[in-house]
Amino acid sequence: MIRLSENTIKVLERRYLLKDEEGKVIETAEQMFRRVASSIAKAEPKEIEEIEEAFYRAMTDLEFLPNSPTLMNAGTRIGQLSACFVLPVEDSMDSIFKALRHMAIIHQTGGGTGFSFSRLRPNGDIVGSTKGIASGPVSFMKVFDTATEIIKQGGRRRGANMGILRVDHPDILEFIHAKEDGKSFSNFNLSVAVTDEFMEAVLKDKSYPLISPRTKKVVHTLKAKVVFERICVAAHKTGDPGLVFIDQINRHNPTPLLRDIESTNPCGELPLLPYESCNLGSINLSKFVEDGKLDWERLRRIVQLGVRFLDDVIEVNKFPIKQIRDITMANRKIGLGVMGFSDMLIKLGVVYNSEETIELARKLMSFIDKEAHLYSERLAKERGEFPNFKGSIYDKKKRLRNATLTTVAPTGTISIIAGCSSGIEPIFAFSFIRNVMEGTRLLEINPIFKEVAEREGFYSEGLMERIASQGSVQKIKEIPQKFRRLFVTTFDIEPEWHLKVQSAFQKYTDNSVSKTINLPSSATAEDVKKIYLEAYKLKCKGITIYRYGSKTAQVLSIGRVIESGPEYSGGCPLPYCAF
Repeated sequence: MIRLSENTIKVLERRYLLKDEEGKVIETAEQMFRRVASSIAKAEPKEIEEIEEAFYRAMTDLEFLPNSPTLMNAGTRIGQLSACFVLPVEDSMDSIFKALRHMAIIHQTGGGTGFSFSRLRPNGDIVGSTKGIASGPVSFMKVFDTATEIIKQGGRRRGANMGILRVDHPDILEFIHAKEDGKSFSNFNLSVAVTDEFMEAVLKDKSYPLISPRTKKVVHTLKAKVVFERICVAAHKTGDPGLVFIDQINRHNPTPLLRDIESTNPCGELPLLPYESCNLGSINLSKFVEDGKLDWERLRRIVQLGVRFLDDVIEVNKFPIKQIRDITMANRKIGLGVMGFSDMLIKLGVVYNSEETIELARKLMSFIDKEAHLYSERLAKERGEFPNFKGSIYDKKKRLRNATLTTVAPTGTISIIAGCSSGIEPIFAFSFIRNVMEGTRLLEINPIFKEVAEREGFYSEGLMERIASQGSVQKIKEIPQKFRRLFVTTFDIEPEWHLKVQSAFQKYTDNSVSKTINLPSSATAEDVKKIYLEAYKLKCKGITIYRYGSKTAQVLSIGRVIESGPEYSGGCPLPYCAF
């Protein structure tokens, strides 16, 4: 019998469990997991019942969970199971509105979409067919944003987009400031695709060219340092834009002969080619600590099972558009990642902001990545390599079933189901008030913290309420110093440690790493600048910061007490962490 919290059950009933025509829930959590396991196991050529049972057991034990669309749609008429998509936007009305239509279809089935608008001619450029004046990429982004707003009203979760513009696009300054009014593009995360050339120009205080995507000619130059500072000021003010290090991404593009990667999914962890999709799954690391030690052998087995599950998802997936099916089947990208990292550290007695954590992160992700690749090699021998294998970076090195295998997603909602910390984020609060449905307010306490507090004799409801009001345990003297050091929250951790953790995971991750560098409200634009520069030096593929209070739509807030929305998972407080 699976044990779930009251809030988890409410989230499942609201989003995941099947309903009849009158909206009444008609399945339990166990039945949902059985539906998913049965549907995915149909891809297996033999031993279907045994593999279905293994999938079911991994999910009901909360050791592994797939992304939300798989939980929602597997075994249903919709049958669309991927979370992440990138759609191309070429420089024509036909392409723009085709992308808009495809976005609507994907959002209706629970997926998120990423776009590069870098191919659109700039504002004020000539329109060849009419000799009129182009309005530029930011104006067309408004159309996508409005459409998402309308679509989400009828969906089970809000639509999410990533909008990317190259730093050498002539409209880059308009893009950088697009969200500064606090109202525009509420359904978009924004990132600037910065090149090595631009970053080197920033470091050397040089100018760089703006290039017309229509003529491919230089139309202007700007001081790189000035543009970079504008990015940092805007990010400090609103959380956007982040940076995508596009050259670093393409150095690791597994299929470079097809074309360059230009965009990512909404949370940045999946750099994808146009029309590519990817399905994700995450291992709950907190489940693999026994007697204060990590069970590496059991972790190996769940990595293998996760790769098999995600590869099977590709087979049974009902792709929403033919172009998406074609390239997804040709590259067979999957994204196996982790959640519960902070919980795991606490169970091991390891402090998040320490060199021990950095070493453990490298060891852990290198192990997962290696085992995932080994199992993909095994599947390639059984089922064949991904069709675009020839000419890939693996050609003549090793046979693989999947062009990519590992990623680190934010795991917002599935972390609630698993009852663990989200992704690789620190825990935001160990005690807070959760605002659930129908106006109910519950004092929610991190179960690991509660267990330790009760065992060590310093637990009381009054103490939990104090923690909920202060947001940290660091100044509460009733808690022994060694536990204050262990139970650090997001704002107890210096930004450089956030970055070090992200970099440690990125080194051994095929795709990218979704990690928010959370900053206190007192942080400055100069702090943001230091983080963005350090992320480039550490060879991250992307970087996102969030200064507390810089967005009105925030799922966790600190007032008299810390309060959260019903679907807050304990990690990133941004609105787009539901994957």
